[in-house]
Amino acid sequence: MTLNKILVAFDGSENSFKAVQYVGDIVKHYPISRVLILYVERLPDKDLYPDDEIWVSQCRKNEEEMTEKLSLAKQSLIKQGACADVVTEQYFASCKSPFHDTDICTTGRSIGMDILRIREEGNYDTVVIGRRGVSKAEEFLFGSVSTKVVQSASDCTVWVVN
Repeated sequence: MTLNKILVAFDGSENSFKAVQYVGDIVKHYPISRVLILYVERLPDKDLYPDDEIWVSQCRKNEEEMTEKLSLAKQSLIKQGACADVVTEQYFASCKSPFHDTDICTTGRSIGMDILRIREEGNYDTVVIGRRGVSKAEEFLFGSVSTKVVQSASDCTVWVVN
């Protein structure tokens, strides 16, 4: 069995760390060429903050926390035996981010579709995602990223880790 390229969708939750752990258990036994740990930025709702300055401060705090979690996830994979040269992490910024001015960004409309777009652009064979842990009623009403990925993925394998 050869796993070529794996994209791990990561949101910093306990389940996304479980997904990283699962990938680590697999890659120590099989050769791979690349693992990408991907976070798609979801900005806090501006309407919840009294002014832009406080919102920007929260955005900065969120980015710092997620960057730290991405680094921990990468180190976890390396400790499990993945080669450091093949593991990368990516913070995929929002188009509305107050810090990033980039042509390639997420609109925030569908994180699941952003994950699949990056999977396709990077030719990843496998997408690994942690299940969000919502009730069936919440999932029906609001959807979930893992459900969107499973329903919309084509030409790849999807592992949902619970």
